[in-house]
Amino acid sequence: MAKPKSKPSSPQRWDFKQTWPLHVLVWPAVIVALVFQYGPMFGIVMAFQDYRPWLGFLGSEWVGFKHFITMFEYDYARQVIWNTLVISVLKLVFGLIVPLAFALLLNEVYHMKFKRTVQTIVYLPYFLSWVILGGMLIDILSPTGGIINQFLGIFGIDPIFFLGSNDWFRTTVVISDLWKETGFNTIVFLAAITVVNPNLYEAAVVDGANRWKQTWHITLPSMRPIIIVVATLSLGNILNAGFDQIFNLYNPLVYQTGDIIDTYVYRVGLVSGDFSYGTAVGLFKSFIGLILIVLGYHLAYRYANWRIF
Repeated sequence: MAKPKSKPSSPQRWDFKQTWPLHVLVWPAVIVALVFQYGPMFGIVMAFQDYRPWLGFLGSEWVGFKHFITMFEYDYARQVIWNTLVISVLKLVFGLIVPLAFALLLNEVYHMKFKRTVQTIVYLPYFLSWVILGGMLIDILSPTGGIINQFLGIFGIDPIFFLGSNDWFRTTVVISDLWKETGFNTIVFLAAITVVNPNLYEAAVVDGANRWKQTWHITLPSMRPIIIVVATLSLGNILNAGFDQIFNLYNPLVYQTGDIIDTYVYRVGLVSGDFSYGTAVGLFKSFIGLILIVLGYHLAYRYANWRIF
């Protein structure tokens, strides 16, 4: 005798009496986001005004896109945008390649105690702020007594002013960023390696594949989704060259190659008091960043089948 079909269950109704503790937990975070994240967004109107603090938003003159046009006519503003792109792209490329290579090498280490010790040492700088790391780098890279220049002096190389030379500043910024971030990204890639099916390696050994061929034909293809996700999502931060890092390391000697949009907005908007122009430059950066985030999300969904919604 066929069992009668049961009626489809009706959608569960929202019961505030049962879920109010969850709302109590969520609402403080929502209020903080509204006050500190969305509230300040009303200030973007300054980008379309000749804002005067004593006149306020309602009394200041509206000037349309005047400040945006000025930004593209000003040679130094274009130089700042170029510096931001160069530093960001270098960080993006090396920030992907170096941790991936390091994770693959670390995965080949079978001595677990040594492996965890190296992993901890590399991960440690991630927990330090750029204020601390900046002070350490200034001492380490000092042309008068810095340990790096003392080491170079052994080989007869003249002292290099890493943080005061336009030829060396970008390289120093990228390497110091790798020093801080490589540990965290390495853990992400190591986690991806652990989920690779071990049967694939056993089959490869039977076929006579060595470790290099196993890495090239099994490990890397298996990690492709997480590599694509990390790379594409990084596109959203392509114009975030790192305010904390640059602000703690740069000086007027390296403005030509090291001044980025964020530090430029800080100096123009807050230090010089040109609020409208600084807001216009910052809004331009946010607009480009939004486009790149949408593009990165689309690429991550298309090539790695990764999505949030």
